[in-house]
Amino acid sequence: MSRTFHRDRFTWLAYCALAFYAYFLNVLGPITPFLKEELRLSYTVSSFHFTAFAVGILLIGFGGHLPIQRMGRWRSLWIGMLGISLSALLLLSGRNPIVTIGASFLMGSIGSLILAIVPAALSDRHGEMRAVALSEANVISSLIAAAAGLMVGWSAHLTGSWRPALGIAAFTPLFLFLGFGKGASATDSSSMEETSRSSQPLSPLFWVYWVAIVLAVSVEFCMIFWSTSYLEKVLGLLKANAAQAASLFLVGMILGRMAGSRLVQRFSTPRVVLISILTALAGFLVFWRAENILPGLSGLFLTGLGVASLYPLLLSLAIGAADGNTVQASARATLASGTAILALPLVLGRLADQTDIRSAYGVVLVLLIGVFLISQIAGRVSSAHK
Repeated sequence: MSRTFHRDRFTWLAYCALAFYAYFLNVLGPITPFLKEELRLSYTVSSFHFTAFAVGILLIGFGGHLPIQRMGRWRSLWIGMLGISLSALLLLSGRNPIVTIGASFLMGSIGSLILAIVPAALSDRHGEMRAVALSEANVISSLIAAAAGLMVGWSAHLTGSWRPALGIAAFTPLFLFLGFGKGASATDSSSMEETSRSSQPLSPLFWVYWVAIVLAVSVEFCMIFWSTSYLEKVLGLLKANAAQAASLFLVGMILGRMAGSRLVQRFSTPRVVLISILTALAGFLVFWRAENILPGLSGLFLTGLGVASLYPLLLSLAIGAADGNTVQASARATLASGTAILALPLVLGRLADQTDIRSAYGVVLVLLIGVFLISQIAGRVSSAHK
């Protein structure tokens, strides 16, 4: 049955804050070649920029709920956005890898407060409709993230430098404060306060969903990191064409999150998760076993379509199992994302070195089957406790 979903000023602020974070998370990849050339870095040292950001995510995942409880969600949200802005300015002005890598770490650690706060705040704000809010937030974030590379390219083409893509975006919190901040703070500050349940341990059911989140995010980033190489090595595309074709996965994710945000208004969240997993499985099998370009690209798009809604919907189920301890649950979900981003793409790459990339991609099939089994077990446990 369709339900009405209301987006107030705070909801839009939360959406924009998460999109702001997603932009800077995804802009690191496009600017890395420029940093490598300007600072004369090796590939390994260049990769430390993203690694440093990911380590910052892990730190917030382990203990981000503590400063949020101390400062309050409202203040922490703005500190997170301001931290990204100042770190971005430090990054674009840096002339030494120690400075630029350090800036990436600060961006990941301070900025990831946003990643811990927004899901918790939206969940508290919208209650049983949190799946809709989290899905819509991730739709907007996906669109902005996809624009990050374009902004770097346009900036480099028009000005001869990548820096305006960071410098201009760094002023976003100022515009958000002028547009939403004062009005939202006056009406929403009470909803941003911590409850006494924040010190309680998270339920076993939450941790079951947590494992599913790790596996789902692992699938997402294995596809993002390695699909270009797969298309080149297995399907025979030229490197430039493979890089462009790999964007079909991101297009599928954007459309999938749009569809998911609508489906959860009509069907239960576990049912939409099941549909998403089956879609991703079907798409991946077509992609993985394809011998020709057209089936391979079709499978890649379908995989993105299915994977898209898994993270926001599993996150909504996990937070729903946290018994009101939303900030700690959201922080631990951030830990799940950081773990997946750091670990699984490296595992797949290592397997590809040992065998070949097609065989290594079997890891993704195992991950999807794992998400299916764990989500089904969690759903049965949840139903048994109702």
